[in-house]
Amino acid sequence: MAKETPPNIALLIDADNASPAGIDPVLTVLAELGTVNIRRAYANWRKPALKGWADIVHKFGIEPQQQFDLTKGKNATDMKMTIDAMDLLFRGRVDGFGIMSSDSDFMPLAQRIRQDGLPVYGFGGEKTPEAFKQACTRFIDVGALIKVQSAEKKAEIATSSKAAPKHEPKPSAGGSAIDDEVIKLLIDAYQASKRDERGFASLSEVGKLAGNRSSFDVRNHGFARLLDMFEASPQFVTERRENGGLFVKRLR
Repeated sequence: MAKETPPNIALLIDADNASPAGIDPVLTVLAELGTVNIRRAYANWRKPALKGWADIVHKFGIEPQQQFDLTKGKNATDMKMTIDAMDLLFRGRVDGFGIMSSDSDFMPLAQRIRQDGLPVYGFGGEKTPEAFKQACTRFIDVGALIKVQSAEKKAEIATSSKAAPKHEPKPSAGGSAIDDEVIKLLIDAYQASKRDERGFASLSEVGKLAGNRSSFDVRNHGFARLLDMFEASPQFVTERRENGGLFVKRLR
């Protein structure tokens, strides 16, 4: 039986009208649709104001798309982004779109994509025009996402410092400790996953979210399987159930 391929998702970013601070939670939300294989950010990268984006594009595997401002007052970036979206749509290899912008000019684009039956997730600020919000299958306030993520991390840190015992990092199969940044990635993925009444999340869902947020691969950290990494981490406990399902829970 052929292995089912996850839906292919395209994230198109209007860097002039989107905050780089939101990219992490945005990728987590888009994991609900599938794997974000196409990640493009559009802007005139000569602008000093875009340094925040320029500093992280490679970290998140985002392909920067250069578009010069040929005429004052005219945004060629929006046009280029729309053309690329339509190219992707008509090639038929994309199963859903994320549009990261607070610009109402993308309302017709969102409507057109939805007419072909594909979901469009919009990501923008609180003051994004209602027309663009309603044109999307789902619109998410990036500012609210960032606040929620920040509050969750503070609560987790406070809880861990009070209740969790001190643990030394467990070594991987290759003999080295699991990197703190990797642990943070796993914790973020776990928090974004659906959990049962006992606090367990599906290992496959957690792995999918972790892989969607970076070029994460357990083999880069000395493990053959994701399960092995979780079993080596003092922050988590794993559970194999009667149906063969694998689940993971964060210890507090």
